[in-house]
Amino acid sequence: MENFVLSHLEPGNVFRFFEELSRIPRESGHTDAVSAWVEDFARTWGLRCRRDELGNVVIWKDASPGYEGHPAVILQGHTDMVCVQSPGTDHDFEKDPLTLVLDGDWLRAENTTLGGDDGAAVAMMLALLDDDAIPHPPIEAVFTADEEIGLLGAAGLDCSDLQGRTLINLDSEDEGVLTVGCAGGARCDLALSLPLRPASGKLCTLELTGLPGGHSGAEIHKSIPNANRVLAQCLQALPDARLVSLCGGEQDNAIPDRARAVFVLPEDQTENAPEKFHELKSGAVCSFTWASHAPADALSPEDTRKAVGLILSAPNGVQAMEPDLPGQVRTSLNLGILRLEEGRLRLTWSVRSSAGAEKEKLIEALKSLADLQPPGGLPRLGVPPRVPPAGRDGPGLPGADREGAGGGDHPRRSGVRPAGPEAAGTGRGVHRSRHAGHPQPPGAAVHPLGPPDLGVPAGRAGTIINGDPQI
Repeated sequence: MENFVLSHLEPGNVFRFFEELSRIPRESGHTDAVSAWVEDFARTWGLRCRRDELGNVVIWKDASPGYEGHPAVILQGHTDMVCVQSPGTDHDFEKDPLTLVLDGDWLRAENTTLGGDDGAAVAMMLALLDDDAIPHPPIEAVFTADEEIGLLGAAGLDCSDLQGRTLINLDSEDEGVLTVGCAGGARCDLALSLPLRPASGKLCTLELTGLPGGHSGAEIHKSIPNANRVLAQCLQALPDARLVSLCGGEQDNAIPDRARAVFVLPEDQTENAPEKFHELKSGAVCSFTWASHAPADALSPEDTRKAVGLILSAPNGVQAMEPDLPGQVRTSLNLGILRLEEGRLRLTWSVRSSAGAEKEKLIEALKSLADLQPPGGLPRLGVPPRVPPAGRDGPGLPGADREGAGGGDHPRRSGVRPAGPEAAGTGRGVHRSRHAGHPQPPGAAVHPLGPPDLGVPAGRAGTIINGDPQI
């Protein structure tokens, strides 16, 4: 008999399915195994299902006796998870199962993200499909893939055989709360090439850690310092610094909690450099590492100032509040990813707004930065590729241990209360629209995220119940 850590928790079926799911690697972009597992469940129980080439799985279950005349309801959750591990952990998300740990009243994963976003939805949907004792109307259970890297499965889902006019998205924050709207948004990337030039002086690595970080939807109103911008403020205090590299943030929709800069300073300015950051670090822990020699190449001081100015001149944080909903954010953006590698500067924002015009205005503000043409390169605004996890298929920030894209599975602090599995993880719930957006100038593009269109066949009205705390 299999040994289940959560076998004593209720509701038992929900936790059983969640634990089974946690044994299946399901990093975004690698969801074949979990899609096959969901499909196998349906076939084992004789339920009609289909699986598409994107990894989406749809399962149909007929209504309970007496509910045959009720309209179908679509339940939707996503199978992938954000995969981040604590510093010093050697976990392979493509093949290793998660290790679940009960920590008092909380469920967490050992040194990794938990995957409660959106594993809780997958577990609840399977538990409902598995239990014939729960009365229900016709159910259309939609398991979408690759939500965390752009809602790719949802965007390509064929909805033509779905009959439901009401969709309940199970990717939210609070038990017993239904959200009947969501913020539209965009992920915007600005890339700038700057020339490298021979450098002399002393090489410094400045690393900021210890900031709280957070979710750019649920916590953007808390004035949490953004490590990328704090780092830029520190660099602004060193006008003669010459940047070699920058690295901050892992996900566009997570407020970064750490960032790092490598730069060259003239020998006569190194002694007092740390003192200049005392009033600028916003509570971060600053660590300095000095090398005995400079690298062969770095940005010029002028281009360093331009790069720092670009970071600080862009809007960030809350831009507008809902006038009729006290305390509710209407429009915001977050500089989630900052990179400078071999002279190529890249900034990535998550833009959110429940007002379409304000969302477009923010996108245009970022585009105006892309229209600048400083010496050394032309900024380009576009749709970023998937950001590889730290230390795996590309450069990342060593020691990053906060999730992002899905919003809330922190290896140490987030989890699910056993008394209420609906609380597992946190959700973002922002649905990417499939419209083309507004016209783009040559060389620029933006990925629009708009009102949710998932699950309602074309030409049919419907109610979409969705969960995103920022609306």
